[in-house]
Amino acid sequence: MSHDLLDKFFLPRFENDILGELGDQARLNIDGARLAFSTDSFVVDPIFFPGGNIGDLAVNGTVNDLAVGGAVPLYLSAGFIIEEGFPMEDLHRILLSMEQTMHRAGVMVVTGDTKVVNKGSADKIFINTTGIGRLPEEVDLSPAHIRPGDKVLLSGSIGDHGIAILSGREGFALENPVQTDSAPLHGLVQTLLEGAPGQIRVMRDPTRGGVATSLNEFAQAANKAIRIDGKTLPVQPAVESACEILGLDPLYVANEGKLLAIVAPESADAVLALMRGHEYGKEAAIIGEVLDEETARVSLRTGLGAETIIDMLPGEQLPRIC
Repeated sequence: MSHDLLDKFFLPRFENDILGELGDQARLNIDGARLAFSTDSFVVDPIFFPGGNIGDLAVNGTVNDLAVGGAVPLYLSAGFIIEEGFPMEDLHRILLSMEQTMHRAGVMVVTGDTKVVNKGSADKIFINTTGIGRLPEEVDLSPAHIRPGDKVLLSGSIGDHGIAILSGREGFALENPVQTDSAPLHGLVQTLLEGAPGQIRVMRDPTRGGVATSLNEFAQAANKAIRIDGKTLPVQPAVESACEILGLDPLYVANEGKLLAIVAPESADAVLALMRGHEYGKEAAIIGEVLDEETARVSLRTGLGAETIIDMLPGEQLPRIC
């Protein structure tokens, strides 16, 4: 539905070559300087959830959108829409979390805006963050570089963020509580780019819509078929159990601290080792490959050897998860 909205309303009005790439960030060349530029708005409900809150999520989300394009995040803007009567102690807690996360990510807020709206005109607090990063000359990540035989790597377990949000929203207790995986991925990305130069085709952080949506976007952009192996997908037992109870598929559940990378086949094992050597990639796995087919589709090979098509969802499993 989001894709239809973009295609029918927004893209025809704003059409240009930069926007047309539809990446997590815009790649700009200004007087010889290569920059990455990204913006995101955060309306998560609840604003405090297991392992995080809307503040650190807003920083990590934009930092990661810059990082997976190969950029070094530098500067952020921060815009706040605050409902009248919002507790000042909650605002302080959110801002403190943002400050701590910015230090970890090596970025700073250099401009911003604050609006207070009437009671009932917003749900507590919404945050927009926009980021600018430096894009090294040698980095060129794009789905256009995907080739048959390439391997699909995932940096860790899926669905943690979505299930953490849902447990916080609905107030249900899991036997083994799940915390958000929200984290800044710039360090992991730089480790991969420096350790395997020229071997990574494209990266993406699979947030809203999960791994399945990101893989479908890769397949459509490259006009290639991608097959993943269900036996190698890393999923926490608590997340898998919660999804079974709730009728959710972990492949579509949001993540906020994981990345997908499509890598040249001869370098896949080396890149996997680099991932596993980083604090945010210890559970990394090779989960699939690009097939020699000119067909934009994603399939899953199950543990029983059957193969099923993994489509884009027509809706959203969990609204307001970021």
